[in-house]
Amino acid sequence: MKCPRCKKDNDRVVDSRAAGEGSSIRRRRECLECFLRYTTYERVEETPLRVIKKNGERVRFDRDRVLQGMMRACEKLPVSTESLEQSAARVEARCHEEYDREVPSTVIGALVMEELRRLNQVAYVRFASVYREFKDVSQFLDELKPILEARREGE
Repeated sequence: MKCPRCKKDNDRVVDSRAAGEGSSIRRRRECLECFLRYTTYERVEETPLRVIKKNGERVRFDRDRVLQGMMRACEKLPVSTESLEQSAARVEARCHEEYDREVPSTVIGALVMEELRRLNQVAYVRFASVYREFKDVSQFLDELKPILEARREGE
């Protein structure tokens, strides 16, 4: 590691400890040329997850876009921002767990629908109608059938 002051590559590690809840290592270093003490951080290099859109375009995964879509579906519904943020984090985590570098947008949409189904059925149907691009009322009703059947069984 080059010293920030004298630019020599001659240092020693004085202290190392975990930082950022174990996601990085903080190292105190001392330059053996000019005796400056400075701090460096070591992290695992993560390859950014890319989304393969329906048209074949590849864009960087953006949890904020997922969250915005979920918030739009939950507009004027009793769903807390905190629960939406947790759901968006779960979607992102599952994408990182199940895909190395690229994830199809269809997978992200399915994961979002799964999360919204647990949070609020109206939000789920709103999101599904836009995501699946319903062309007529029959497609809308097809999406509602499993929800209505589950409700009847629960009575």
